[in-house]
Amino acid sequence: MDSIYTDGTYLQNNPAWHADDSAWKAGHIATMLSRHALAPQSVCEIGCGAGEILRALSTTLAPGTRFVGYEISSDAHRLCQPKANARMQFRLGDLLEEDAHFDLVMAIDVFEHVEDYFTFLRKLRTKATHKIFHIPLELSAQMVFRGRPLIDARRSVGHLHHFSKETALATLEDCGYRVVDHFYTSGRTELGDLGWKTQLLKWPRQALYRVNPDAAARVLGGYSLLVLAQ
Repeated sequence: MDSIYTDGTYLQNNPAWHADDSAWKAGHIATMLSRHALAPQSVCEIGCGAGEILRALSTTLAPGTRFVGYEISSDAHRLCQPKANARMQFRLGDLLEEDAHFDLVMAIDVFEHVEDYFTFLRKLRTKATHKIFHIPLELSAQMVFRGRPLIDARRSVGHLHHFSKETALATLEDCGYRVVDHFYTSGRTELGDLGWKTQLLKWPRQALYRVNPDAAARVLGGYSLLVLAQ
């Protein structure tokens, strides 16, 4: 499956490489850092895509913060390279194969793409003091009942593995992480320009979330989990 990121397939299916929701994700990351009074001096993102999350964070974190993005895809690297500057570097390569350490490493919507995600997570754990993950929670009753959305996610964006909140947190703990904090995010209710099917479920999702956030994620789906770990 790694070939779809290097042979042009992923770029063809996702020409913007998800840059359109990067500022939204960066905002949630900044919230998590603020909640724990974390001010990392070095920030790395593995699988940085078009580099927009790092660019957005560079406008909110301290001016002396150093940013490094890693990508295995030359297509993504071409998209992010123009954003490089004195504070921000983008490297075409695999962080896990390098002798590097950062204050914070981020894997934002990444390990669901990785065939052997246990090995990936165990190796990543040594690369930073703090880690932030954003994990799509695709194991909801609605998604499993319909079936096709899971296959569509596999074909269009390369999601090989699907998680619930409980299995995502258990996976991190099984790989040696200590979970410090986590909270839900929902692109399906927080972002604009939604399709009609998503619009149809927006209000039920919001209503159920106000009553029981876990039930909203388990039954209707459309949520992700932002996790801070050590």
